[in-house]
Amino acid sequence: MSHLLNNYNRSKLSFKKGSGSYLYSAEGEKYLDFVQGIAVNSLGHSNKYLVSAINDQAKKLWHVSNAFTIPEGEKLAKRLKKLTFADFVLFQNSGTEATEAAIKVARRYFYSIGKKNKNRIICIQNSFHGRTIAAINASGSRKMMEGFGPKLKGFDHFKFGDHKKLEKLINKNTAAIMLEPILGEGGIKVVPDWCLKGLKKLCTKYKILLICDEVQSGIGRTGKFFSFEYSKIKPDIVPIAKGIGGGFPLGAVLMTKKVAKCMSPGTHGSTFGGNPLAMSVGNAVLDQITKKNFLNNVRRLSKYFHSELNNIKSKYPTIIKEIRGRGFLIGIQLFENQNKFINLLKRKKLLTIKASDNVIRILPPLNVKKSDLNLALKIIEEVCLTYDSNE
Repeated sequence: MSHLLNNYNRSKLSFKKGSGSYLYSAEGEKYLDFVQGIAVNSLGHSNKYLVSAINDQAKKLWHVSNAFTIPEGEKLAKRLKKLTFADFVLFQNSGTEATEAAIKVARRYFYSIGKKNKNRIICIQNSFHGRTIAAINASGSRKMMEGFGPKLKGFDHFKFGDHKKLEKLINKNTAAIMLEPILGEGGIKVVPDWCLKGLKKLCTKYKILLICDEVQSGIGRTGKFFSFEYSKIKPDIVPIAKGIGGGFPLGAVLMTKKVAKCMSPGTHGSTFGGNPLAMSVGNAVLDQITKKNFLNNVRRLSKYFHSELNNIKSKYPTIIKEIRGRGFLIGIQLFENQNKFINLLKRKKLLTIKASDNVIRILPPLNVKKSDLNLALKIIEEVCLTYDSNE
C-alpha cells in the first residue's frame, strides 16, 4: 500500500536510471522517453555536464537564503538579460510559482503608478498556468477549479481564436493579457505569429501589459530561446521554468525595467528561489543551449521530425487528424481518445503523454539524436498499422 496522496493516476512503471533519451525500468527494460519529465529534461537524462555542475556546487554551497548576495544567481540573471528582452529576473522554484509571481508583478505595476483598479487579467479559456489557486483561476478550466472555490475575481477569459471577444473584454480595469504562445496542456495549439503581433498592438493601444507564459515552450523547446521570438514581439513579463533547470527545480520571471520598478523589497519572496545549487544548474543549462548551432540543430531535426510525422498522417488519415506544435513541442491529434494509442506506444517502449483535444504530446530532449527520432517514427507507424488492421 502506497502512502502517497492519490492525486495522480500513476503508471505502475518505475525506473532505476536514465541516459540521454532513454529510461531503464526496474525490470531492466529500455524505453525511449519522449516525455522527459513533461518538457523538463531539456538535455536528457543524466547529462554529464549537468551532473558535473551539480556535483561541483553541492560540495561548496546549497542554500543561504536571499538575505545575502548569491553570485551564481547574479551570473544567471545577467546571462538571461543578454539573451532575452528582459532587464530584470526574479527566481522561483517552479512554473506555477513563476506565473503566480507574474500575476503579482502585473497588478503591482499599475498599483505603483496610481491605477489601483487596473488589476484584471485576460486569459485563454482552458489554458494552463499552474496549480495554485490564482493559476487555476487564470486558466479558466472548470475541471481544475472544481472543489477549490470560491472563484477568484480578477480574470476574464476568451476562447482560443476568438479575437473579437478578446478586444471586447478589455476595459478600464484590465491590467494585462496572459497567454501561452503554444498551449501545452490545452492541446499543443500554436498561437499564430500574426495573432501574437496583434495582441502586442492591442496591449500598446490600451496601455496594458503582455505576459507570455513560456514555462513549457521556452528555453529552446521550439528552436528559438523563446517561442514568441518567431513573431518578433517584445512582451513585458515572461514566466519560465521546466527546461531552464534541465530537471532541477528552477523557475523565474523575466521582466522589463518599466514593470520591474514596482517590485521593491518585501513585495515578493521565495525561501528556496535562487539558491546557489539551482543557479549553478541553470548556468550549466545555458552553457549547452547557447552553444553554436545548438538551436539551429533543434530547428533542423524538429523540421525533419514534423515532416515525417505528417507523412505518417497521410498514410493513416482516419487515425491521425493533425500534427501540431513547433520545434520539439509536438502534438499528434487523433480522431479518437488517445489513451489506447499511448498505451500501445508504451508497450513498444516509447513513452509519450496526453494533452487535451485527443492530443498525444511528444517532448524529446533538445539534444535528441536523429536515430532516436527515427525509432520513434517507426514505433508510431507500427501502432498506426495496428490500429488500421483492427478497423
